[in-house]
Amino acid sequence: MTTTNTVPKHGSEVLRQDIQQTQKWHIEDIFASLSEWEATCKTLKNRLNDLSAFIGKLHETEKLLNCLALRDELSQGIEKIYAYTRLQRDTDNADQNFQELVGIAENITADYYNAISFIEPEILAQKELSFNVLEKINPEFRQYKHYLEDLMRKAPNILPAREEEILSRSRLSTSAAENIFRILTGADISFAAAIDSKGASHAVSEGSYLLNMTSRDRTLRENTFKSLMGTYKQYRNTLAASLAGNCRSSNFYATIHKHPDTLSASLAEDNIPVSLYSNLINTIHTNLEPLHDYIALKKEKLSLSEFHAFDLYVSLAKENADTFAYTYPEACTIVQAALAPLGDSYCEKLSEGFSSGWIDIYENKGKRSGAYSWGIYGVHPFVLLNYQPRYNSVSTIAHEMGHAMHSYLSSKNQTYINSDYSIFCAEVASTTNEILLLEHMLKKADKDQKIYLLNQFLEAVRTTVYRQVQFAEFEKCIHEEIGAGKTLVAKNLEELWLELNKKYYGESLTLDQELSAEWSRIPHFYTPFYVYKYATGYSAATTFADLILQNKPKAKEQYLQFLSSGGSDYSLSLLQKAGVDLNTPMPIEYTLKKFKEKLTELKALLG
Repeated sequence: MTTTNTVPKHGSEVLRQDIQQTQKWHIEDIFASLSEWEATCKTLKNRLNDLSAFIGKLHETEKLLNCLALRDELSQGIEKIYAYTRLQRDTDNADQNFQELVGIAENITADYYNAISFIEPEILAQKELSFNVLEKINPEFRQYKHYLEDLMRKAPNILPAREEEILSRSRLSTSAAENIFRILTGADISFAAAIDSKGASHAVSEGSYLLNMTSRDRTLRENTFKSLMGTYKQYRNTLAASLAGNCRSSNFYATIHKHPDTLSASLAEDNIPVSLYSNLINTIHTNLEPLHDYIALKKEKLSLSEFHAFDLYVSLAKENADTFAYTYPEACTIVQAALAPLGDSYCEKLSEGFSSGWIDIYENKGKRSGAYSWGIYGVHPFVLLNYQPRYNSVSTIAHEMGHAMHSYLSSKNQTYINSDYSIFCAEVASTTNEILLLEHMLKKADKDQKIYLLNQFLEAVRTTVYRQVQFAEFEKCIHEEIGAGKTLVAKNLEELWLELNKKYYGESLTLDQELSAEWSRIPHFYTPFYVYKYATGYSAATTFADLILQNKPKAKEQYLQFLSSGGSDYSLSLLQKAGVDLNTPMPIEYTLKKFKEKLTELKALLG
């Protein structure tokens, strides 16, 4: 596609002040000026004192309702105060004024949480508290139905206030393992440079690793892999000890809160049954053949006598196959067209987001990397981009606007207390948009572009479903070891990691000893039982996108209702109402069926 639009000045050396105003988000939609922000900070800080009037009185129905209403009002204010500072800091991290403002906002936030700390213990102390009774007394309690019922659900696992306070204070000392891991891997460990096939030297870091792994230069990939993994292997005993320490700490907090184990405790937060986790792993086990076929295809088409872990990320598309060099306005038009199946109402609001200051578009000096969406109740979402003329950036627009529209629809249709959707649901809306975009692009792509796009899809499923479930299985094994009173040692962790890689990737993968160290670099393992959500979210999104594109009865309406539901119910229930039941293998199987279909399509194109 020929670009005709003038690209505004931007880049890593362009000052923030030199970015066109039309390319920046409208931060003034939160507060019109810094003086208004300062006045709000002062007012809100003073109003925190009003909460103390409710201490010891939440057994009085009207006092409880008024306290919850005040808490929600103050929370909304806190969110705006914090967002106003953080969003600006993220666009220019070198600006000391923004750093100072963030510090002020963080202090007020800490004061807020201290001021509300009495509320939930007092509610929980009322053993006979019934939502049905509260609603009859005052219908205004209706908005707190899910919040109160969820709080009471957790009651058996919440200890008396003094004990919870002690445990809360103890977390600083028990977080040493995670801190050691982050400091060791982020600051103290350095990696030897990697030499490419032409003798040139390339820096190796966690930041550059994936870039090097996608290089066509196999020598560079191999040397990068050996540098990074080999270095981690030198610290195998230390990293095994830090992971074991984190697992023991998690097990302590789980069991002291009367959960049978860390897995149960982690899933209980979202009211997810343990059976879902086990079924996810089992479903993947019975559907490994398509992944094995994909790895075999890669080995064949890359003409490799041996296929190693450092070959996994190489695309089967031609070099420079990303010919989607669209300007930002062109990219927005494409995303708009791709998301048309979601209906006029969705697309009208999407268009408004593109044109009404929701998005900070281009890179500038000091702007944080990557992309994100930030929802603010009562205002509108804000989206940070660092747009570049390539397919991944177009996909990022679709992804982040998926989050933004989820936030917008939740805020529009729910009270504040019910507007915030769970992390379990968070990636569904964004990934659904990504898949709708890919299917739209496939319809008009030439052969080389189709190969590129199909490779994108297959890699997304490999890394987001298969690989994350591999991680989830590893987690399950190591936490079971800790629960059984055993010790995690490097040798056993390495053996388990290689065993899982062989199981997931099949006979086509040649196992390098360096690969045995990969477990030691995964930061997600220090947040137990989190990664499985990537797989469930992606599978739910794949199912939604396909049902919508097939014009299945009520598919679009149910999906939009899901987006509008926020956190008004448990994640599984919201998804189930929308037609995706993650308690069954169906969404995972559906996704892997799509994987198999796209693999067959890719094979035909490659010949």
